[in-house]
Amino acid sequence: MAEDARFEDADEAPLRLKAFDSEDLQVIAALVQDAVFPATEMKWDRRRRRFALLLNRFRWEEAVRATRPERPYERVQSVLAFEDVMKVSSQGFDRHDPDLILSLLEITFTPGPDTTGRVELILAGDGAIALEVEALEATLRDVTRPYVAPSGKAPHHG
Repeated sequence: MAEDARFEDADEAPLRLKAFDSEDLQVIAALVQDAVFPATEMKWDRRRRRFALLLNRFRWEEAVRATRPERPYERVQSVLAFEDVMKVSSQGFDRHDPDLILSLLEITFTPGPDTTGRVELILAGDGAIALEVEALEATLRDVTRPYVAPSGKAPHHG
C-alpha cells in the first residue's frame, strides 16, 4: 500500500500550476498575492487570445521556512497567463507608464453564461484589470531561480 505524499517530501522545484475553475484559481491567487510587476510587463495577444503578466512573486510557499535566521524571504519571476481571453480592460493606472510598478492583491472569477466569465486582477491603489474569458484557463509558471526579496521582509497588510 502506497503512502500519501507529504508536504515535507516536496523539493523546491519551480511551480507550474493550471486552473480550470474558481477553486483552482484561488490556489494560484494565494500564491501570487503581493506579486509586483512593471506595467510594461503585461501583454494581450489578441490573435492568440492570451493575456500574460511577468510577475515578481513572493514565495508564500516558502515563507514559514524563511522565518529561520539562515533562510531569507524570497521572490521569483513567474508568468501568469490566461487563455481564451476575448476582451481586456483596465482602470486606475496608466498601463503605458514605463516607470509604474503594480502590486497584485487578489484575483477573482465571476462565472457567466455557459463557460464564459470575468477574471478580475485587483491591484493596490484602486487599480484593476478585467479579462472577459470564453472559459477559465490560467497558468502560473516560475521562470527564474528564486532570489532574496529586496525588502528582506514578508509583505504585510494592516
